[in-house]
Amino acid sequence: MNTATPSPQKLGFIGLGVMGAPMAGHLVAAGHQVFVHTRSAIPAALADSRARPCDSAAAVARQADVVFVMVPDTPDVERVLFGAGGVAEGLQPGKVVVDMSSISPIATKEFAARINALGCEYLDAPVSGGEIGARNATLSIMVGGAQSAFERVRPLFELMGRNITRVGGNGDGQTAKVANQIIVALNIEAVSEALLFAARAGADPERVRGALMGGFASSKVLEVHGERMIRRSFDPGFRIELHQKDLNLALSSARALGVSLPNTATAQELFNACTAHGGKAWDHSAMVRALEKLADFEIGQTPPAQA
Repeated sequence: MNTATPSPQKLGFIGLGVMGAPMAGHLVAAGHQVFVHTRSAIPAALADSRARPCDSAAAVARQADVVFVMVPDTPDVERVLFGAGGVAEGLQPGKVVVDMSSISPIATKEFAARINALGCEYLDAPVSGGEIGARNATLSIMVGGAQSAFERVRPLFELMGRNITRVGGNGDGQTAKVANQIIVALNIEAVSEALLFAARAGADPERVRGALMGGFASSKVLEVHGERMIRRSFDPGFRIELHQKDLNLALSSARALGVSLPNTATAQELFNACTAHGGKAWDHSAMVRALEKLADFEIGQTPPAQA
């Protein structure tokens, strides 16, 4: 975790789920005055902290100079920002809205323009690193927006993550996140195929994984999710339904751009198969289960005798 502590500020955090709660917690731990709002109950760790609950997003925005939003999808962000009791109702000129959700780059540009029209700055700053990254403050943060707003918020980003990059203007952070999710999905698919192949061929998948970790095939997905596949540990993590949402953004944007993403489409179909078997809340590493269904064989089983 970054140990540099910016001067105490009045901050807002809306959305206290698996990712948002620990992210807000880092801001509280750094000594900031953090006003929070979420649709469900305030998580115990925050309820017992110095975080200050508010009854609406607008109330958060009235109190805070920088408002962070971390909710699941594009319609959720629109509701939080512009719905009844939303952030826009509580803003005054000079404040900054930071959306750390993973949503549509096209909608992001529209949201930014509407917030800018109120005299406020807007940053899209989606993250990668999952629940572990959120808890350990090691997230990668991909930022779109004005350089001046980025510099203002950067010390706060450094309390939540390590790899912090301003990609470009509004929407570019979300575009980078979509690209990230394409790579992660295809890497999960590749690791799934490789370990399933090795196991079905009679090799020890754990030893195969260890051998591959020392070569060019090494990756964070092989390290973390490869172990999940072998251990059969599919509690999220990052839920399949959220990765499906991100790949929907990729595929719909690609259609609008006239770009073909055939392997992204395949990864999405494998996630769809998992969902059809009741797995929308499984960790996204459970994509391997769709391939196992096709093979009628699971990693960890003893392969049948070869003819």
